Amino acid sequence: MGPAETVMTSFLDRCGGIAVIDGGLATELERYGADLNDPLWSAKCLLTSPHLIRTVHLDYLEAGADIIITASYQATIQGFENKGYSLEESENLLRKSVEIACEARELYYRRCHEASTGHNSDNRVLKQRQILVAASVGSYGAYLADGSEYSGDYGDAMDLEFLKNFHRRRVQVLADSGPDLIAFETVPNKLEAQAFTQLLEEEEINIPAWLSFNSKDGVNMVSGDSLPDCVAVAESSNKIIAVGINCTPPRFIRDLILSIKKVTSKPILIYPNSGESYDADRKEWVQKTGVSDEDFVSYVNKWCEVGASLVGGCCRTTPNTIQAIYRTLSRRPVTPS
Repeated sequence: MGPAETVMTSFLDRCGGIAVIDGGLATELERYGADLNDPLWSAKCLLTSPHLIRTVHLDYLEAGADIIITASYQATIQGFENKGYSLEESENLLRKSVEIACEARELYYRRCHEASTGHNSDNRVLKQRQILVAASVGSYGAYLADGSEYSGDYGDAMDLEFLKNFHRRRVQVLADSGPDLIAFETVPNKLEAQAFTQLLEEEEINIPAWLSFNSKDGVNMVSGDSLPDCVAVAESSNKIIAVGINCTPPRFIRDLILSIKKVTSKPILIYPNSGESYDADRKEWVQKTGVSDEDFVSYVNKWCEVGASLVGGCCRTTPNTIQAIYRTLSRRPVTPS
């Protein structure tokens, strides 16, 4: 086990074996009044309302999250430049996403200290603990904002060098902004997984990363690529410290964990969406197609029993979902390491 990989194993030990990842960002920003009808999606709030992002991060920490993911999933230099921002301004917005998450963590630690000196914590989780900030890097499909991160279809002309060059500067800037790790999220195909792992080596990125894929059928990637083949890409990199699945319906997760376990010894992370269907043409979630928080959380122990070490939520999950996960996990017996 390399030094990067010991970062995650040590962290998981301190969490009692299983860590809680935060939940959906966009849904919560909209609940606070943000208008996200924009190709930048939640990254738009880096421009218009950074205080709301900090508030949502804080909500998740107070729900029991051990890892918060920055609002940079759809934040790309190319996307900002398309909006008329300079390269310098675009890079500063990427840095800002990490700074906001770090600010939320510091504010949370202050609240924990105040609670320990007699302030009432009501229903919030105010517990001094190690919290990681993960800098989100969405796929090329997320930048396209046409739903192709849910299909993995980038066209026949797409190649490895194009994807590496598309992501290169963004990954460098985020890595240098002070996060604890990089979260490569909603990766739809093997080619982009290869691009990310090669970038970590080529640019000598000095912080670890995780790779999280998405599946539409519980067997293969959304692109049709073999999940074991994609996980093998992560397994071959000592800079990738966890691998798993996000933005995938909960009903598919257990079988996907079992498939991942066959090809990797790395910790497995799971943060599904609520199960709702996304209409890429209308750019909206189809109502009443997901599962309730109670049903979502009912899966959690099953996922942990078959091998998940990091559990949270993705699109359409909320701080209530995460707090329910936290409460569920806190009732689990701690397995001696």
